[in-house]
Amino acid sequence: MEELKQAQALYDTLVEFAVTYSFQIVGALFIFFIGWWIANKIGHMVESLMVNREIDITLSRFTGGASKLVVLGIVIIIALGNVGISVTPLIAAVGAIGIGAGLAIQGMLANYAAGFTIIITRPFVVGDTVNVQGVAGVVDQVMLPYTILIDEDNVRIQIPNKLIVGEILHNSAENMLIELDVGVAYSSDVEHVITVIQDAVKSVEGVFNEKAPAIGVDNFGDSSVNVGVRVWAPAVRHYEIRYALNLAIFKALQAHNIEIPFPQREVKMLGTTE
Repeated sequence: MEELKQAQALYDTLVEFAVTYSFQIVGALFIFFIGWWIANKIGHMVESLMVNREIDITLSRFTGGASKLVVLGIVIIIALGNVGISVTPLIAAVGAIGIGAGLAIQGMLANYAAGFTIIITRPFVVGDTVNVQGVAGVVDQVMLPYTILIDEDNVRIQIPNKLIVGEILHNSAENMLIELDVGVAYSSDVEHVITVIQDAVKSVEGVFNEKAPAIGVDNFGDSSVNVGVRVWAPAVRHYEIRYALNLAIFKALQAHNIEIPFPQREVKMLGTTE
């Protein structure tokens, strides 16, 4: 009998709660879902507006996402207030929990702080070619905790943002420098060799032509005059164009009978006396 009385009391409590707060709960859920939809719309609208005004895509995405979170936070406060829940103690509790969690996840917070710095200062944007921490690739996404690069092999490389901020960063926009070294015999007409290499470089498809290739005598080796070649090419085709350049230069030198020497040593045998 005691169990039945407890069950009846629990049932009566639930019925009373449903009758008293059902409309507030339904209203809060309605406010939340409508607010979620509005927050998404506002986030997309802000991002689209900034993109249409040709503002950097990274900053546009960040601003759109931040706008969505702000609106969603306001909606949650309104929804909780509708069911009579005061948000002041909740905010205080979240703040206390946040302090403790911050001490436990300092590394993660460092990534978020670095990501915010990258988005604000914009040392690179989506589509740039960067080289950092010995890794190179085209920037695909810039998130708060990490940045994603894509290399020529279509491999996605995820780098924590704290490893980017404060490090030496090479940003060559959409292109990447290709450096070659070609050795020719000392007996060669160097000016003719440079002209032949220039024509060979121009014949390769994909070379960045807005910035003229730099070709000239780089140094003097033991067995050859070394001609340096510096050209710009799209980062996503770096090795493809590099190999094509090597082949075109080699064929051009052969076609013009320009000698590519190899190291030689002169050995003299000295006679011995008994």
